Amino acid sequence: MPIIQITVVEGRDSERVEACIREVARVASETLDAPLASIRVMVHEVPANRFAVGTRLKSDPAEAVP
Repeated sequence: MPIIQITVVEGRDSERVEACIREVARVASETLDAPLASIRVMVHEVPANRFAVGTRLKSDPAEAVP
C-alpha cells in the first residue's frame, strides 16, 4: 500500500489541492503497478509563517529581506 505525503504552504484553493491528490494517486498507481484503491495520499498544509527558505518566512512581505 503506497502512502504518499505532500506538504504545501497554505493558500491554494481546495479544488487545486484535490486535483493534485487525484493526479498523484493516478500516477503512483500507474508507475508502481499498484491498484488505485491501495494508494493513500495525504496533504499537509503548513501556515505561511511556519515555512522559511533560509531566514525568509513565506509570510514576509515581498520587500522584506531579513
